[in-house]
Amino acid sequence: MKHINRSTIRRTLLCLTLLPLGAAPLSACQHEKTTEEPAYLNISQVEAKQLIDTESDYVILDVRTQEEFDEGHIPGAILIPDYEIEEKAETALPDKNQLILVYCRSGRRSKLAAEQLEILGYTKIREFGGIIDWPYTIEKS
Repeated sequence: MKHINRSTIRRTLLCLTLLPLGAAPLSACQHEKTTEEPAYLNISQVEAKQLIDTESDYVILDVRTQEEFDEGHIPGAILIPDYEIEEKAETALPDKNQLILVYCRSGRRSKLAAEQLEILGYTKIREFGGIIDWPYTIEKS
């Protein structure tokens, strides 16, 4: 799944709005290739496991409920339920440039939480779906 950069969307909308009026300079409507990596990417569970195994400065974020977390979670994960991201993220995740690996039960809540983290200014969010498909180690509280 390809992530579309928000500035690309804004630039495209501007061009579509202003071009019929002849008011937009052509340079504004050209799509620039950017080497900047998007803040939020959806990755596979294999890619998430590779990051866990090779990176050192990351957080695994479980966005399920406390009860779900207690039933089983990825080792080392911290819990911030998806409905508490806005109020708890800045305290629990003070480094907005740290790699954050986000998951939930099936992938729906983790996508919403990743989008919320991006809005809050986090720059390295990798969402990898649900624990129901996680083929690796799980621990219980």
